[in-house]
Amino acid sequence: MAGTTTGPGEAALEAALDRAAAGCLARGAQLTELRRQVLKLVLASPHPVGAYALLDQLRAARPGAAPPTVYRALDFLQEQGLVHRVERLNAFVGCAGPEAHHHCGHGHDHPHQFLICGSCGATAEICDDRVAAAVADAARAAGFFPVRTTVEVEGRCAACAAMTQAAPAAVR
Repeated sequence: MAGTTTGPGEAALEAALDRAAAGCLARGAQLTELRRQVLKLVLASPHPVGAYALLDQLRAARPGAAPPTVYRALDFLQEQGLVHRVERLNAFVGCAGPEAHHHCGHGHDHPHQFLICGSCGATAEICDDRVAAAVADAARAAGFFPVRTTVEVEGRCAACAAMTQAAPAAVR
């Protein structure tokens, strides 16, 4: 649009949304405008975001939006592998995508592994075959056959850990 400027962050976000729409179309699904708006809010959030926080943001553009609206959109986005639910936080993050997982051969059905900072809330999705194999081996040894695997590890991110270590020195 003439007269509209977007920063590199906005351009990258729009490109990700366009890729998501194309992927949905290739799978015979449609990324409607509402679903696109919800996905954009999730992807734009620096931290995992809850459904009611999404609803509050969505109401700026859609004043009549109700909780079922957001939950249906999130269900669709999860089915399409575009977002993940971080159980520990009861919140959603954008999927790192197959490009982040190509090295380990997993697509959107990969076992989900998240590192969650208990201090700042930063959440990173990782893909480590060793973690997936250890969980699968332990499950088999227990006679269990998992359908879906999500590993969530709470700790401190590098930035928060560095601040914690630096704090005592600053007090002296």
